[in-house]
Amino acid sequence: MKNLLTIIFLVILVSCKSESTKKVTINEDVEYLSSDALQGRQTGSDGEKAAADYIANRFKNLGLEPKGANDYFQTFTFKPKTNPHQKVNYTVKAGDSTITGTNVIGFINHNVENTVVIGAHYDHLGYGAEGSLHRGEKAIHNGADDNASGVAVLLNLADKLKEVNTGNNYLFIAFSGEEMGLLGSNYFVKNATIKTKKVNYMINMDMVGRLKADSTLAVYGVGTSPILKQTLNAHNENFKLIQKESGVGPSDHTSFYNADIPVMHFFTGQHEDYHKPSDDFDKLNYEGMQTISNYIFEVITDLDDNGKLPFRKTKNESEETPRFKVGLGVIPDYLFDGKGMRIDGISEDKPAQKAGLEKGDIVVKLGDSTVTDMMSYMRALSTFNAGDKTKVVVDRSGEKLELPVQF
Repeated sequence: MKNLLTIIFLVILVSCKSESTKKVTINEDVEYLSSDALQGRQTGSDGEKAAADYIANRFKNLGLEPKGANDYFQTFTFKPKTNPHQKVNYTVKAGDSTITGTNVIGFINHNVENTVVIGAHYDHLGYGAEGSLHRGEKAIHNGADDNASGVAVLLNLADKLKEVNTGNNYLFIAFSGEEMGLLGSNYFVKNATIKTKKVNYMINMDMVGRLKADSTLAVYGVGTSPILKQTLNAHNENFKLIQKESGVGPSDHTSFYNADIPVMHFFTGQHEDYHKPSDDFDKLNYEGMQTISNYIFEVITDLDDNGKLPFRKTKNESEETPRFKVGLGVIPDYLFDGKGMRIDGISEDKPAQKAGLEKGDIVVKLGDSTVTDMMSYMRALSTFNAGDKTKVVVDRSGEKLELPVQF
C-alpha cells in the first residue's frame, strides 16, 4: 500500500509540475485529500505523509517559501496519551510506541514586521481511530469536511494573497495531529519557525464545507481583539453570521489564543457524517466554500492597514460546560440560534432513536428542565444517570410532542 501511495503521489506531482500555471480548484484539492488512496490521513500514517507531500507541492507551485524546520515540513514525535488528562511528551525518542506527525508550512514574505497565520488541520481518523462515531465494519474515514475543506480554502487563500495586502506577511500551516488533541498547532506555537510575538492574528478553518441552505456561518474568537466583530459585520453580505466571543474551542486556534494571539475560527456546523466514513467529497457545498474564502479574504484585506491587533482575553465558555454521565445520542445543531436545541442527527441504537426523536426536532424540555439553548440542554442532561427514565418534549414542525426516554 505504501508503494501504491507513492506512485499515486508521483503521478500527481508530475501533473502539477507540468501544469504549474493551471489553477487548482477547491473541488480538486478536496477530492484528492479525501480520496480512499490516503486511507483517512491518520496522524503518522503513510496516507498522512502523502497528503503532506501534496500540500507542500501545492505551496511550492503557488510560490510560497518553505518555512518548516526542514523545507516545508515541521515534524514532531510524540508518545500517545494513555491518560486523557496527561500532557503529551514531545521529547521521546522514535520507537515502536511513538508517532511522528508533520506540519506543512509555507510563507509569503512581504518583508514587513508582522505576520498573519492562516491554518487548517489535514489529519483525520484513518480507518476509525479514537473519536470515530462509526458503529460498523472497519472503513476509511475520508474526512472531506473534517478537514479537507479547511485545507482547500487555505490553499485558495494562499493563491489570492500572493501579491496583495502587503501590510503583513502570511504564514500558511496545515496542521497534523489535531484529532489527537491539537498536537501539531500546540507543537508549532512552542517551536515556532517565526517569532510568535510578531504574529498579528491567526485564522483557523475547520469544517467549512457544509454551508447550509440558510447560509449560517459561525466565527469563534471575535472577542479576542476589539476590532474583529465590526470588521466581520462590515463585509458580511452572504451569511447568517453567528459570532462567538471565546478564543477557546476544540480546534487549532486554541493553541494560538493560549499564546495571547487574536484568533478567528470559521465553521459551518456539524452533521450526521461527522467522524464517520460517510464524510465524503461529493457531499460538500463547493460554492459555499468559495464564498467563505472570498469573505475571509475581504476581512484580511480590511485588516491589512490596521497594524498589529491588540489581544484581549475572553471568557472560557468550555469551563462552564456541565459534566454529564449519559448522552441522548444526538448531534446538536450548534449553529441554531432559535429557542431550544435543534437535533442535526440521530445516532443508531441510542436513547434518542429508541424514543422516536428525529433529525430536525427541537428539544424544548428535558425532564423538569426547560431547554432554551445548548447550555440549558447540557445542564438538564447533567442531572441524569444511566438507567434513569424521563420525558423529552420536542417541537416537530410546529407541533409539540412528549416522548418517553431512558438513558
